[in-house]
This record gives sequence, structure tokens and C-alpha cells, in this order.
Amino acid sequence: MTTQDNRISIWSIGSNLSTGMEDGFEGDPQLLCEHKHDGDVLDLQFLDQDRIVTASSTGAVTIFRHHQNSQTISVSQLWARAHRYPCDNAPCTGVVCSSPEIVTVGEDGRIVVFRADQEGVVRVIENADSSTIHAVTYLRTTEILTVNSIGQLKLWDFRQQSNSPSQILSLSGDRVPLHCVDRHPNQQHIVATGGQDGMLCVWDVRQGNTPFSLMEAHTAEMWEVHFHPTNPDHLFTCSEDGSLLHWETSSHSDMPSFLQGGRNSSMVSRSAMAPAGGKQPLISAWLSGDSSKGRLETTHMLPSQTLSVNSLDVLGPCLVCGTDGEAIFVNRQVPV
Repeated sequence: MTTQDNRISIWSIGSNLSTGMEDGFEGDPQLLCEHKHDGDVLDLQFLDQDRIVTASSTGAVTIFRHHQNSQTISVSQLWARAHRYPCDNAPCTGVVCSSPEIVTVGEDGRIVVFRADQEGVVRVIENADSSTIHAVTYLRTTEILTVNSIGQLKLWDFRQQSNSPSQILSLSGDRVPLHCVDRHPNQQHIVATGGQDGMLCVWDVRQGNTPFSLMEAHTAEMWEVHFHPTNPDHLFTCSEDGSLLHWETSSHSDMPSFLQGGRNSSMVSRSAMAPAGGKQPLISAWLSGDSSKGRLETTHMLPSQTLSVNSLDVLGPCLVCGTDGEAIFVNRQVPV
């Protein structure tokens, strides 16, 4: 029996904005340093410039420190078995950070709150969910959002001592597992999720308990969804089907086209298998009758179909993703 040797690695993608590749993807990133990691890395987030928090399949939550002068990594803090069943470890499936606060979720249905400057656990919501919690993000400073394996989006307010969510939204019909969640950086009531059926769901947490709009995005599980942090008319999704999509609203209104049509807007969907680089409009039948207000363009960002695209991140003009082929793609020409 062999044990997998997992590692957390720091890479450099260079500082020049020029690229010799027509599709915008750079050459190989350069490995700076790495450190052994117990269990699979199921999620990781930067806590600050030098510290990274990982969620492990062993149930552990670890803070690693990157020493930039010596280009080494060390363990700064470890909470072993942060997520657990009575007789076994439970994978920690997601982590979100707002330094010094760290929030994690897991297969055990628990929500755990830590502080980087404290050794103990700050707060535990033991039975936050009866099913697996797949992902977590901040809605506001004291509120988080979680998604689970029965198609629910839950809002939690840490100002309340209650161990119950302050709001539950859910998919109607089949309870399709939701795998990822992100909120609009400027209008925090707008939330995007993706799940097992590859659909992109956009929610308005201020009104209604079901998605505001549903869009066909991928032909298999959607693993991550991210609004661009400074230009949130742009959104990115990646999937088991090997695709990485860039969604762009081209609305002339101040309100995002996601929310222009009313909750019963129907989206005319496009195939996620369109030729790489091709753009097709995705038009909503707005209740106002003015379909020109709501338009989405989708672009395939990878040069060709690959193995599953498991994760992505975007900052400024730089888009990074990782695949099952153990490849890291870096694109510095994101049109935002």
C-alpha cells in the first residue's frame, strides 16, 4: 500500500505582462518552495501576504507561513481533527479567511471559527448541517454563506448566539448538490453558486428563497465560481468537463444584468461545448420586455478541452487555474 505524498507549493508566474503565446497563457510557472501536507488539500486561502490556510481531507486546518527571504515554508499553526465524526476524521471541505478570523466547513456538517492569534477554537456550530457542507464564503463581516449537498444556500449571522441559520435558500425540484459559492464584491446581496449539474445559479438573498436565475454553464460538476474582485461584471467558472468559462455582462444599466429581469426570467441557454474562444450571447427574456438590457457573453478560456479544471482564481488581468492533468494555466490577458 502506497501513501500519497501531498505538498503545498509556492510558485512564481513572473512579473512581466508580455507573453509569447497567442492565447494569453504563459509558460511553466516556477516552483519557489514546497512543504509536505498531510491528507489531500481540499481548499486553501491566503490569510495575508505571508500566511496560507489549508483544509485537509484528514479534517485538519493548518496555517503555513511563507518565508520570502529564504523561500521556505513552515507550519505556523495546526488544528488537528477540526472536523471529525465520533469515530473517525471528517474531511474539511472549505475555508474562508478575514484576518485574523478563519472559518471552516466539513463533511461532518460543522462550522468552526478560529483566530490566527489564538490556539483554541473560537466557536463551533456542531450541527450546522445534516449533510456535507461543500463551501463557505463571507457575505459581510459578521455573516457567512454555506452551500451543501442537498442544494441549499444558508446564511449565518455570527452576531447571533443561535446555532441556526438566519436564512435558508434552496433549489426547487431535484436537490442537486451545490459545490461552490461566491458573492458579488460590491453588491453583497448578489450570490453565485455552482453544483453537480453544471448550472450557474445567481441568487438575490434579499428576496425569495430560490435562485434568481439559472444558466446552463457546464456539462459536468462545476467546481468553482468567482466574481472578478474589482470588476464584478466578469465572472469565471470551472468544471469537471475540462472547461473554464469567462462570463461577461454587457448591460448598459447600472444594475447587473443578472438581476434585471425579475425572478421569473428564463434564460436562453447556450451549449457549454461551443468552440474555444467563440462568443455567444446569452439573452434573458426580461419581464420589462427590453431584452437588450440583459446580455451575457461567455468565452472559453482554455485553449482546448482538458481534464477536469479543479480550481481557479483571478486578480487584475491574471487568471490562474489548476487541472487534473497536474497542470497550472496562467493567463495574463483577461479582458477586464
